[in-house]
Amino acid sequence: MTRTTTIALVGVHGYGTVHLENLRRLGDRVRLVAVADPRPPAVGALPDETRVHPDLAELLAASDDIDVVIVATPLHTHLELARTVVDRGIDLYLEKPPVLTLADLRVLEEASARSGARVQVGFQSLGSRALRAFAEDRFDLGPVRAVGAVGLWARDRAYWERSRWAGRRELDGVAVVDGVTTNPLAHATATALALAGTTARADITQVTADLYRANAIEGDDTSLLRVSTTRGIRVTAGLTLCADEQVDPYVEVHGRRGTARFFYTEDVVEVDGRSERFERDDLLENLLDHRDHGTPLLSPLSAAGAFVAVIDAVGRTAPHPIDPAFVTARGEGAARRLVVDGIEDAVVRAVDAEATFGELRLPWARHTAPEVVLTLPGTGARTGAPLAELVSGADTARSSSPRPYLHPVRTPGGIVVTDHHPADHDWHLGISVALQDVDGTNFWGGRTYTRGEDYIWRDDHGRIEIAAVGQTADGAVLDLRWIGPDGAAVLAERRELRVAHRDDRATIVSMSFELSPIGERTVMLGSPGSNGRAGGGYGGLAWRLPACTEIDVRTPRDRGEEAVHGTVAPWLAWSARFAPSGDAGAVADAGGVGDGVGVGAGAEATVALAPADDVSAADPWFVRAAGYPGIGAALAWDCAVAASPARPVRRAYRLLVADGRLSDAEVTALLAP
Repeated sequence: MTRTTTIALVGVHGYGTVHLENLRRLGDRVRLVAVADPRPPAVGALPDETRVHPDLAELLAASDDIDVVIVATPLHTHLELARTVVDRGIDLYLEKPPVLTLADLRVLEEASARSGARVQVGFQSLGSRALRAFAEDRFDLGPVRAVGAVGLWARDRAYWERSRWAGRRELDGVAVVDGVTTNPLAHATATALALAGTTARADITQVTADLYRANAIEGDDTSLLRVSTTRGIRVTAGLTLCADEQVDPYVEVHGRRGTARFFYTEDVVEVDGRSERFERDDLLENLLDHRDHGTPLLSPLSAAGAFVAVIDAVGRTAPHPIDPAFVTARGEGAARRLVVDGIEDAVVRAVDAEATFGELRLPWARHTAPEVVLTLPGTGARTGAPLAELVSGADTARSSSPRPYLHPVRTPGGIVVTDHHPADHDWHLGISVALQDVDGTNFWGGRTYTRGEDYIWRDDHGRIEIAAVGQTADGAVLDLRWIGPDGAAVLAERRELRVAHRDDRATIVSMSFELSPIGERTVMLGSPGSNGRAGGGYGGLAWRLPACTEIDVRTPRDRGEEAVHGTVAPWLAWSARFAPSGDAGAVADAGGVGDGVGVGAGAEATVALAPADDVSAADPWFVRAAGYPGIGAALAWDCAVAASPARPVRRAYRLLVADGRLSDAEVTALLAP
């Protein structure tokens, strides 16, 4: 039988006003008998019979008829108030976040267990019936592979000045940790964790918190959270209060068969071009139903452990100030708000790549300089700069398959002809050796093409590490280990680089690599093409070029991306206009005839690839120009290649980097052995 439940509310201002309205909506099912707030409510805001107290202690001392206490106070006050309530055996509705540390969570859980008081945490989005639909796989997504949350909100100066604790990490010696992750967009992370089936502290193996602040506050206003779980699901949340325009936050669930986007503030799910709106169960009503009928709580304290583990990591990580050079102010006075340049794209990119802002090397982000393992000598005659640097790639995001790569690679005249971590594909890394399918491990990065399922996120990324390096008079010899996600080495690689300067405008790099299994088992080397994607056989030698225009990509017989892609030819050349600095943003639009890569006036250069043996000569060329600039030699174009201890896989190429727009005859002559 449903009965009238007596309620006390602690905190009647701020979000407390939302609770007052909800209590009015519930009518005779509840009776608000008392409130506590050091600042009395406005006249007429409460029922006539409701008692008003300055604090919780006085309220409880004067009342013995309270069934449920609602705590809607600043987050740093939650633990003390919550303990006071549950120690009395009174059921508690506690606003989010419940507490700020795992130690505090244990204290509250133990107090609740001793007294038997039930605790509901105010993550309202967890009352959405959409969560039940996801759990039942009503959207036919299949097993969940990854979950990402995107929160793009805007807050002005008045928001940060609304109280003493706003934006503070500590106040009067007490931890506050107020910021985008713990307060306004906390629901984004909590909802993402719930959709990943990650609710307990024990469900989490690692938390990475990449925190920033553009405003003059102590807390974070722009952050990336990445959570690894025991189920192998990555949960990534990109959150900011410095967006140019505020949009509805959402959580994307990536399953084996598809992806759905959940707008949790609106209870709307979008999937396959359609949208569906769901009802939401009010969490206070749910607590009442739990008391009256035993209905399971939708957001119990026991399900908050994973979220508190994330917030605990946030509290132990100091936010990094964003250089004002990358911040734009909008408005004036109390309405003045700060916008981080390009933050919308940055958040979406980071969540999509499961990468921190630093790993994406955003200009305002905190990151370490790439570890340079060695340099390949240049001519020295024109610029004095080395031909190329080999970087370890160890600081690359796990989802981008860390590996060594050459970048920057320069012509004798100093034109940079490589790019790394571009906005469109974070896992494109200069000149490297990479494969998307090595016995099921992705050593390329990004989503994995899976037969019958297209590109999906899988927890299958490997990394390539340098085991030994030796510099020679004209290059280097590298021993590498291809290591799977379980930490076991899959392949051993021997890579050799030799530099030959042909003249004052052209350099040749001879590059070979040999892949041998670790152990006696044959290892299959594959690609999207070998897994069924027509024309998508990339993998092997990969060369990501910087943005350029006036592109002329060709072989001795064919010209243009469509004509050259997938063909076998003695060489592949790419002539274009590049930025002199290698920075595409430094080049103005010249209205060139490029294939859509779109920069403009700069310096012309030519790069080319040629196989150095008969086996390599049988591999098709991979070319992209319209979508992004890149070339490569496809080791497993449409069928996998076997690497065995007796027959390792070996490929060898000559790479040309030259100033100017070379003719076909010049390319042929320079690439000749």
